[in-house]
Amino acid sequence: MAIHTYGSNAVDWEQRVDLGRLRAERLARLTAQLEASSLGALLSFDFGNIRYMTATHIGTWGMDKLVRFALLTRGGKPVVWDFGSAARHHQLYNPWLDYTEGPPTAEGARATGARAGISTLRGALHPDAGMAQRVAADVAALLREHGLAGEPVGVDVAEIPVLAALRAEGIEVVDGQQVFLEARRIKTRDEISLLTHACSMVDAAYQELYEFLRPGVRENECVGLVSKVLYDLGSEYVEGVNAISGERCSPHPHVYSDRLIRPGDPAFFDILHSYNGYRTCYYRTFAVGSASRAQRDAYVRCRAYMDQAIAMVKPGVTTGDIVSLWPRAEEFGFPDEMAAFALQYGHGVGLSIWEKPIFSRLVSLDHPEPLEEGMVFALETYWPAADGWSAARIEEEVVVTADGCEVITKFPAEELLVAGRKYWTAGGALDTLRESQSNLNTAAGRGEMAGAAGPADGSGAP
Repeated sequence: MAIHTYGSNAVDWEQRVDLGRLRAERLARLTAQLEASSLGALLSFDFGNIRYMTATHIGTWGMDKLVRFALLTRGGKPVVWDFGSAARHHQLYNPWLDYTEGPPTAEGARATGARAGISTLRGALHPDAGMAQRVAADVAALLREHGLAGEPVGVDVAEIPVLAALRAEGIEVVDGQQVFLEARRIKTRDEISLLTHACSMVDAAYQELYEFLRPGVRENECVGLVSKVLYDLGSEYVEGVNAISGERCSPHPHVYSDRLIRPGDPAFFDILHSYNGYRTCYYRTFAVGSASRAQRDAYVRCRAYMDQAIAMVKPGVTTGDIVSLWPRAEEFGFPDEMAAFALQYGHGVGLSIWEKPIFSRLVSLDHPEPLEEGMVFALETYWPAADGWSAARIEEEVVVTADGCEVITKFPAEELLVAGRKYWTAGGALDTLRESQSNLNTAAGRGEMAGAAGPADGSGAP
């Protein structure tokens, strides 16, 4: 059965994404993982983990600043310390953070689950202000309140002064990221709906991009176009648009430029954005105006690796089984798997774009992970063309079902699409399978008719 997509509005006549259920089921998964671990609590500074735990969000501007933090204690409920007036907003509008008895109130949330607090702003606050020590004191107080003093605390990411302050409080700090990622490995029904809707928005962006692509536009213009389409459709955050064209396709630079796209160029794009927190990672490759045989052949091979992998996906298969289908780094021009990392690749997708499971010949053959129903991940393949400068890149997101998988990235990709206007010659339509250098499309230009191009008298005169 196809995974449903819905409108983005809330309506009274149709059951759509249930955000209350989303919050409850995410927290239940995280709580279960914490209970199954040896940890007394989980402390998070990562925005994705904080959102998963507390269902709070303050925009994307602070994602790299480690400015806010949240704690989930064994047997307790999550507490978030947030940036300035954001804490007041949570107290007013996040009633699930009020753990007092009776109807939720702002004061109840302030006293329990939503508090004001900040970290060190990645060192921007003066060290002598003692903010790291204050973070540690707040955490230690809550641990004592729950009878967890002396229990290890799992932390995902943190600043060095904060780690030192936690240890000074007598808190044993250990890796907590694995607990978060285990909880997030399997998606709930509402997470799958949100991830699918996010992909449908990228479907629309690729339609606009396909109609826009032509010689003379720049890579950065393509980035701007895609970003506008996504924000107009309700995207929360366009994390990035990889726009790679022409000679930049091999090796893959992983960053767009202001290069002008030219006739016959390959161009591939990766669109990463967030809808209600849930990400996409979604590549497509186009030829602009026409494609060379080398480009087409690279695409066919890239697609074959993708299709073989998708055909194998089902519960019980491992990441090692999938990557064993893909070529070794040495087969496509790299000395080892580290040097070729992320070209033949797969990764979980959720509140961030690189979650469990990971698929890579670098790690998956020796450390395979089993696929399970409810996983959502992206598979990426790449193949450089024989011409030495062009390449193909394809990515599909899939949901693991009870007996296989369903692809949720639906912009056509089974064959290489040619974008741009159709060209007409005196003899009819210009072939879209051609070399970008016009002389290579004629026998004379290829040197296959030596002496036949000039006038019969050999004078060279017209």
